[in-house]
Amino acid sequence: MDTGSDEQGTTALGSRAPAFVRASKPLHLSWQVGVFVVGLAVVAGGVVMLPLPGPGWLVIFGGMAIWATEFVWAQLVLRWTKRKVTEATRKALDPKVRRRNIIVITVGLVIAAALVGVYVGKVGMVAPWKINN
Repeated sequence: MDTGSDEQGTTALGSRAPAFVRASKPLHLSWQVGVFVVGLAVVAGGVVMLPLPGPGWLVIFGGMAIWATEFVWAQLVLRWTKRKVTEATRKALDPKVRRRNIIVITVGLVIAAALVGVYVGKVGMVAPWKINN
């Protein structure tokens, strides 16, 4: 299978294994099993990192990229993910959305500052866990 670019500038789908590996069916199957196991280990490590400290999603996408070197389904998932991330980035950089986000953050900070001011005015500069009342 060709691994070059198609007419739309996207990389063609399919195996990126070396030609000598693709030429032998048993060797290619072994290659695919190896790629799957390595990708699975990386994805599993990313899943473990989700609740623990570490770049969980980044590692999961790294495992997907490993799988995408050999499996069409992983290539399609990565293309879809890249498209969605690009759309979200474009939307986040839209001036109207940015203005709205800045307004929402500013209002939230003003409310938080007012609550801190009320607390300090009533209780003083005492940590909440050291109040004796």
